[in-house]
Amino acid sequence: MNYDLVVVGGGPGGYVAAIRASQLGLKTAVVEREALGGICLNWGCIPTKALLKSAQVFDYIKHAADYGIQVSDAKAGFEKVIQRSRGVADGMSKGVAFLMKKNKIDVHMGQATLQPGGKVSVVQADGQTLTLTAPHIIVATGARARALPNLPIDGKKVIEYRKAMSLEKQPASLLVVGSGAIGVEFAYVYQSMGTQVTIVEYLPNLVPVEDEEVSKALEKSYKKMGMQILTNSAVESVDTSGPLCKVQVKTPTGVQILEAEVVLSAAGIVPNIENMGLEACGIALDKGKIKVDDFYKTTTPGYYAIGDVVKGPALAHVASAEGIICVEKIAGHHPEPLDYGNIPGCTYCQPEIASVGMTEKAAKEAGYELKIGKFPFSASGKASASGHKDGFVKLIFDAKYGEILGAHMIGANVTEMIAELVLARKLESTGHELIKTVHPHPTLSEAVMEAAAAAYGEVIHL
Repeated sequence: MNYDLVVVGGGPGGYVAAIRASQLGLKTAVVEREALGGICLNWGCIPTKALLKSAQVFDYIKHAADYGIQVSDAKAGFEKVIQRSRGVADGMSKGVAFLMKKNKIDVHMGQATLQPGGKVSVVQADGQTLTLTAPHIIVATGARARALPNLPIDGKKVIEYRKAMSLEKQPASLLVVGSGAIGVEFAYVYQSMGTQVTIVEYLPNLVPVEDEEVSKALEKSYKKMGMQILTNSAVESVDTSGPLCKVQVKTPTGVQILEAEVVLSAAGIVPNIENMGLEACGIALDKGKIKVDDFYKTTTPGYYAIGDVVKGPALAHVASAEGIICVEKIAGHHPEPLDYGNIPGCTYCQPEIASVGMTEKAAKEAGYELKIGKFPFSASGKASASGHKDGFVKLIFDAKYGEILGAHMIGANVTEMIAELVLARKLESTGHELIKTVHPHPTLSEAVMEAAAAAYGEVIHL
């Protein structure tokens, strides 16, 4: 079967690349081994947000009296919450299938292997093998949970994120290893619904890629919820032989034995690149990922790679952007290379976290003289009215030219606010331009304007 382009992987990198290719007139096929939408739609971004929303609704109900509303005997129906999450994911996957048909993209379900000479071999569920040919082949096979050698995953007592989304019953206690986005999001979901959660993080701060002030604010909020937080700590072993897991953790004050019904391993991801024919095609790797240029060409002509299998942030929106740039270049257009210094990062725990650009520490290490402005949501009328006053907006400017070096937010709905700063940085806006941009009142977004004003000594409501 002959195509102009074959995309291996139907996640947010692969299916978006396929749709853009079809729009540009390329006869396109997608090979997917499990479900259209990939991890993001089926086991990642979308179903986790459904779980988080259920947890947030339950949180609202528990605090209904704060809003003058009496609610009695509210219970979290764990099985129903899981069912809703799976239903949302299934609906989104069917939506991608519709988009494939709408854009006349052939979908071949099966296990793909790359072959030299522009070929992809697909072993289908019935055992039949299909060979697809194309002058252009994109690898977009994503990633999976990283397995730690001292924390073997058994799928029952020691689990990874997929199982955390589909447990048959709610555990009384949960120990989360790792405090990146996956770890802190699940920690919030389970703690909100009544599970006692402990987080163990190897590095000094929760969400270690974020600005330190944001990390400290999240730790404070989580402790207020009742979580136990252990930073600068490492899991040395886990004993699952008894009714509870006994987890040996090395902490700054000595070794502790922690007990939990379930342990969630959330210590990062590894790319899905094994046994798919990369070596046979002469495709080089760099530090465990596929080596590509600015337009995602591999070291072998006609073969490309995007998303979690290449260097860069392992984020759905990054994979989608890479896919669009890649196919536009294939089609003869002249896209700009992706600016990896202006990628927004969002974590959907409560309070939410959103950021773009440099942290304060990174900006100082880069030698910038800084102007920093912060505006707390405790001074925001909208935040007070909504009952979510925790958190702040922090903006970092180059003192010399007014360039926005970084933006860091923690609070309710900040993931919906960060795009303003991404666009401002894209357009090379300055701090003064942010100050003079009229923001609607009352909104949480006013905090962006006020934080910019704070950096220049012009803040009004603080």
